Amino acid sequence: MNGIYLINDRITLNGLIKEDSIMFQEQSIKNYMKEQNIHPVKLNPYQLKDYYTIPHALLYDLKKAQSQLDCFIYYSPMTLDDFIFSYPAKWLILKSYFKEIITIDQENSHTIQRVI
Repeated sequence: MNGIYLINDRITLNGLIKEDSIMFQEQSIKNYMKEQNIHPVKLNPYQLKDYYTIPHALLYDLKKAQSQLDCFIYYSPMTLDDFIFSYPAKWLILKSYFKEIITIDQENSHTIQRVI
């Protein structure tokens, strides 16, 4: 399975400082991806990290690549709430590029939303 994951580098989770919050999100997602045998995909060859931090940049790269991927993973609804609220149409377009939207929560369980 191939997937893309997003980390919000502007929020703090669980009372952690920003850098620790980023590491926490990344480690939680990487652990899940390893358990589920999901391989991260880089759409942009100039992308420095394995993950995205800006939903608009992800949407741009998805439109440019014009390919369907297995899953989109992010840590919690809180990491994308601002984007989803501010840009609901773009969120629907972004979701349409994936078969599944996976949210990892604080207990390292997950929620899978199948995109129809």
